[in-house]
Amino acid sequence: MQEMTEDELLVDALGETAFRTMGALTGIAADAGVSLTQLRVLAILRDRRLRIGDLADYLGLERSTMTGLVARASAKGLLAREPNAEDARAVDVVITEAGLEVARSLEAAMRDALLPLMTRLAIDDRRALRDLLERMLR
Repeated sequence: MQEMTEDELLVDALGETAFRTMGALTGIAADAGVSLTQLRVLAILRDRRLRIGDLADYLGLERSTMTGLVARASAKGLLAREPNAEDARAVDVVITEAGLEVARSLEAAMRDALLPLMTRLAIDDRRALRDLLERMLR
């Protein structure tokens, strides 16, 4: 068997990390009665409001898919549509108080699910990992 290169080892480690993270997030979303995409939307809208089109672009979804997702989350009371302050023709998607409550509980559940992985590292290593990940994702 051929030895893996450093890049291949890194890709392998990132892939396993992604699978574990996605597994935890999928379970957390299911427990909260939301889809994984709705979980992402709640996380994104915690501190901002976006037009449906901008939200769709950010998530890499079709606008029609995003419209349906927002409609389902609105029916659950998690999101609302409000007129855009700068463009009367545009509509912003905002998180409701109920949505914020769900987002906060999901954030806590995510911390609980992922903290055991992180605590295997010394605090300085965690800081270094966070810094590297943030630089990689910029």
